[in-house]
Amino acid sequence: MDTNILLESGTNELEVLEFALGKNHYGINVAKIREILQYQPVTPVPSSHPSVEGIFMPRDTMITVIDLKSCLNLGEQEEKGLFIITNFNKLNIAFHVDEVIGIHRVSWEEIIKPDATLSASDASISTGVIKMDNKLVIILDFESIVSSINPETGLRVNDVDNMIERDRSESPILIAEDSPLLSKLITDCLRKAGYQKLIVTTNGQEAWDKLCEFKKEGTVMDKVHCIITDIEMPLMDGHRLTKLAKSDDVIQKIPLIIFSSLVNEEMRRKGESLGADAQLTKPEIGQLVDAIDNLIEQYLQKKK
Repeated sequence: MDTNILLESGTNELEVLEFALGKNHYGINVAKIREILQYQPVTPVPSSHPSVEGIFMPRDTMITVIDLKSCLNLGEQEEKGLFIITNFNKLNIAFHVDEVIGIHRVSWEEIIKPDATLSASDASISTGVIKMDNKLVIILDFESIVSSINPETGLRVNDVDNMIERDRSESPILIAEDSPLLSKLITDCLRKAGYQKLIVTTNGQEAWDKLCEFKKEGTVMDKVHCIITDIEMPLMDGHRLTKLAKSDDVIQKIPLIIFSSLVNEEMRRKGESLGADAQLTKPEIGQLVDAIDNLIEQYLQKKK
């Protein structure tokens, strides 16, 4: 199945692959998918997490297989169905599902942030919900699922341990990140690294509204010295935010960093075409701080 669907950069759209687990319908951003394969036997790994079915090696690449039904407490997966092979956070992982329904092009504006729609337990592994043909398709938070199985795949917070006792408090940073957990980890790490003035928003639209508000006041160059944005966010994604910021005659001068699990070769090219000043994958919090330091230093020199 060809998942290499090209979208124009910065349109605030994404392609969602809809798949089923029993009678339940879920979705994944096509940008995370490498390929889809028919089920094949896997080799169990001793003492692994209960949701890990095992490993297999298509074309000499070892891939871990995760039983998605088990992760969602829907029972155990049978020896049939499909493997959705993904790549994010520099990891190759297969998710075992019952069937694939199809691919839909949607706008991030159509994705409902999970709140009262889902129970609290489901909300923690969902990034949003799409209402489609009188049914709800739940967009799963695959990064959260993987980090719950292996916490070492999450942000490497220890990377900032050697950055303590630095004073960066005069440089305000605007953050756009929809995951409450990741937002807290990022802000904690930045504060530990000396950045105290943090403006935290939950999506690209909120971040853009803040930038426009500051620009109207004539203070945007002083109130924001760096923008950090995720890619996948409801209402407005990070690529759209980047396009808007880098198309504005004033805001374009502020350095912008894309910090996302989706920074692969194709997404890096998109980010570059939109004018992003740096792009890093989510585990690399230490490299994020280094990039912020360098870009803010250059920014302040240009302002003088």
